[in-house]
Amino acid sequence: MLMSKAKTQIMYIEDKSADLDGPARIGRVTFSKSGRSIYYGGRTFQSLGGGGGLKANYFDVETGEEFWISGPKKDGTDRLYSGSPFSVEVDPDVANEYWQDIRGHSGH
Repeated sequence: MLMSKAKTQIMYIEDKSADLDGPARIGRVTFSKSGRSIYYGGRTFQSLGGGGGLKANYFDVETGEEFWISGPKKDGTDRLYSGSPFSVEVDPDVANEYWQDIRGHSGH
């Protein structure tokens, strides 16, 4: 029997639990079969289904903390609100793919 491989994708993940701006990462997530849940960093995020308001679209199923998770933009303007004091960290395992394939930079 053939096993289907889980769908993964590089995504932008920003913690919105404390404020409009929070720590953010670029990392590889895994999607559930239905696409309503995302797995990243040992956590499970479930879609708020459009009911999250302006700052979040997913929540951590264990803690209830809210997050903004979306595909990263080519120009790097992933934050919902500009002027954040937090930098966006890029996970080492996706750094080359992110900088070359998404951002279009060579030499990273």
